[in-house]
Amino acid sequence: MVSADPRANAPVLAVDQGTSGTKALVVCPERGVIGTGSAVVRPRYGAGGVVEADPGELLSSVLDAGRQALAEAGEPVAAVGLANQGETVLAWDPGTGEPLTDAIVWQDRRAASVCAGVSADEAEELRGLTGLPLDPYFAAPKMAWIRRGRTREGVVTTSDAWLIHRLTGEFVTDAATAGRTQLLDLDRVAWSPRALEIFGLDAERLPRVVDAAGPVGTTTAFGPALPLTGLLVDQQAALLAQRVTEPGTAKCTYGTGAFLLAQTGAGPRRGSSGLVSCVAWRLAGRTSYCLDGQVYTAASAVRWLTGLGVISGAADLDPVGSSVPDSGGVTFVPALAGLAAPWWRADLRGSLTGLGLDTTAGHLVRALCEGIAAQVVSLADAVAADLGAPLSSLRVDGGLTRSALLMQTQADLLQRPVEVSALPDATALGVGAVARLGLDPGLGVEAVVPAWKPAAVYEPRIPAGRARERLAAFRAAVDTLTAQRPDTPPLPAQDAS
Repeated sequence: MVSADPRANAPVLAVDQGTSGTKALVVCPERGVIGTGSAVVRPRYGAGGVVEADPGELLSSVLDAGRQALAEAGEPVAAVGLANQGETVLAWDPGTGEPLTDAIVWQDRRAASVCAGVSADEAEELRGLTGLPLDPYFAAPKMAWIRRGRTREGVVTTSDAWLIHRLTGEFVTDAATAGRTQLLDLDRVAWSPRALEIFGLDAERLPRVVDAAGPVGTTTAFGPALPLTGLLVDQQAALLAQRVTEPGTAKCTYGTGAFLLAQTGAGPRRGSSGLVSCVAWRLAGRTSYCLDGQVYTAASAVRWLTGLGVISGAADLDPVGSSVPDSGGVTFVPALAGLAAPWWRADLRGSLTGLGLDTTAGHLVRALCEGIAAQVVSLADAVAADLGAPLSSLRVDGGLTRSALLMQTQADLLQRPVEVSALPDATALGVGAVARLGLDPGLGVEAVVPAWKPAAVYEPRIPAGRARERLAAFRAAVDTLTAQRPDTPPLPAQDAS
């Protein structure tokens, strides 16, 4: 649809600030992507669950990637959209904009000590209020950890609020990102005084919660003054780009972790399967909700195998894994940063069983692919339980979808078609769509989201009985892990990809 506002027909700059890098696209509604840029981010990993990033590197990556994309496009843009990592937090000085701590990345597990101090009744109350289970993955425990052990100065927020402030001077966050804190009342889409009280954060100054689309400020960081008109947390941006806008549809993004989101429509769906109920986005004051399930380590588990010298990188998954017909009885539960939904055991480490003298690198690769895919199946099963109907198919995006072995394994274990997006960089495209919508709300979601076109569709190649056997072996290994008492120290998270 052509907008009556000529700015809405001009290109926009879409920036996706992620865990291990930032990607920027200049997106034209008629010609598609006309400019790209990227910049690496290098989180630091340490013992005791440490995963930190230099805030200055996050900001410089946004500026560098954005300027590269604009230079390649060679023409002006009408607005900027910014996607963010979600649960990464830092303390900063609202007067100067200077960071007071490093950024505590979403994978960081040190806030487990904060979670341990929350009673079971309070944890259940939090889940009812916010839709989120108590876990150091979310932002509020990290915020409380910073306040207890790092600094009482300034403000403590998710990384998007700091980046937005540095770009525009505004102090805001979008509703979907706010929903990742465990401080947002899920029904009112406003900060919850009770949740703040439970975490000891009731005296905090928090950013204003805004819609995903709409002008929130102006930035000159990329050259001439531009309005910032699109804000959205990364996975929800990918959900939008995949056109998962109707209740019962779902997507999975395979990046540092794997994240399956299913649309539930205008009301939150609080199920009992272990999934997170959260805001998908708020547009024109109307909130859409989704169910969210997480696999903490996907590409980061591939990086772990690479660090051991088993493979030289993600490009080796297919040739090395295809050197053997199956996993040779090896079962890998890649809980290298704990198990998320539907188990929520942040204390657990991964397991690798069934090794023999005949085990090869190919068997390990196949076992890793099965471990990632089996966790995604558990999430899909949980979605089906909460929605009352199985998924008909699964739309997927992210770097690991380049692996035909992983995607075929996913289709085999899911026993459903897996549709790989033809659009790379779905997160950036999603926030680009809301940036354009922020210029002209009259366009509507359908007009700004790219048409859905799968690049490949993987159909199951094994019978359902064989899939059940493979899943049963994986779930038995998970049962062995979850039988451990949840009193072990927080574990170190693995490298991101």
